[in-house]
Amino acid sequence: MSGFGFFLAETAAATGEISHWTYLAIAAFLVILNGYFVAAEFALVKVRLSQIDKMVTENLPFSKMAHWLAVRMDHSLSACQLGITMASLALGYVGEPAFAKLLEPLFQIVGVESKKWLHIFSFLVSFSVITSLHLVIGEQAPKIFAIRRPQSMVRWCAPLMVFFYYLLFPFMYVLNWATEVFLKLLGLKGGGGHGSVHTEDEIKAVLRESYFHQQLTDSEHALLNRVFEFDDLLCREVMLPRSDVQILDINLPMNELMEIVQKTRHTRYPVCKGSLDCLLGVLHIKDLVGLDIVASGFDLKTVLREPKKVPESMPITLVLNSIQKSRQLMTFVVDEFGLIVGVCTLENVLEKIVGPVDDEFDTVEALKIQKVGEREYLVQGSALIRDIERELDISLCVEGVDTVAGAVLSRGEKVPEPGDKVEFDKAIAEVLQVSNDRAVQIRIVISDDLAN
Repeated sequence: MSGFGFFLAETAAATGEISHWTYLAIAAFLVILNGYFVAAEFALVKVRLSQIDKMVTENLPFSKMAHWLAVRMDHSLSACQLGITMASLALGYVGEPAFAKLLEPLFQIVGVESKKWLHIFSFLVSFSVITSLHLVIGEQAPKIFAIRRPQSMVRWCAPLMVFFYYLLFPFMYVLNWATEVFLKLLGLKGGGGHGSVHTEDEIKAVLRESYFHQQLTDSEHALLNRVFEFDDLLCREVMLPRSDVQILDINLPMNELMEIVQKTRHTRYPVCKGSLDCLLGVLHIKDLVGLDIVASGFDLKTVLREPKKVPESMPITLVLNSIQKSRQLMTFVVDEFGLIVGVCTLENVLEKIVGPVDDEFDTVEALKIQKVGEREYLVQGSALIRDIERELDISLCVEGVDTVAGAVLSRGEKVPEPGDKVEFDKAIAEVLQVSNDRAVQIRIVISDDLAN
């Protein structure tokens, strides 16, 4: 279409009827045309197809044309590039004659008759002025406007772009074919496409930016980040460790078992013979409703449910799928030797997404990480290393363990005792409380002066 500028200039010059105002009008038209192609190109690149689909659903003007262009992105952008190139070339062609005609009367007034100086000076003026207009009106302004308002811009550019698409299609076909051949010579093969799938890190960066600009609330941002972290967790990182599991020993009298149930008030209990090494099944308290459990001869085994087991290395997403399919909300975690090392419930899994979920009978637990002083924190031994490293911006540099208690045990190389201090990179961990040979409360002091 920018060839229209060539056509006007050549036709008028041939008839001898062209004036400097005509040249200037053609130049202005080409600058605007260039800006239009730039705006259309950046709007197509910036807008997402899902946004265009929404506009089509809302039946906004020209949204269907915009969708037609978006699904033909390669050729649409080629049409924009071709239009920009032709408009720029035509602008350079008509610019110098336009200003030569405009400056000729001024040269005559000052008494300069040399065509050579007229040509040189008009070239310099036209180059400066047209380049400035081309950058501001034909490039920067439409580009910035299209980036800031891509949805409206892509719609209003669509009708004329469809016309240009068909008008320039023969040229685009040849040029695209030549481009593909050239790219193959450079070793780049495969289908085209200007869109790209966002990586997880890129999506997180977008979320951070949206949160920074107050497009997401604190809770929304935290929830979405936990969803991304959810898939990276393993079963052993969310399970309740074996030492904390409340069991019912079938060797005990029924009245003693009921006292344990009344005291702990859980819904499900592992029923064992002595310990978890001899697991018999799972007792659901609802299965006892209506039964005369005090009567002599009542056999607890008759109401037990088959236990479900999963490996400790199973991703938490698969654990959730297993719980959903089996409809067993308590599953037992086994290690590589087949020993039960803990219990994982639906609550343990969901808390990694929505945060702590305590029922009416749960005791309120202390926060996993509490700041108690300048660069000093109280940390629960069950806190995950990845959470500590992220929250405190330190590196514990311990392989093969998941919790802070495990890191203290591994780095200390002995069973922890209250008062033990373990040095990490830029941090010192002091054991404050121990239970069942495991550090349950630890003080971490951060210091930039420390180093391994």
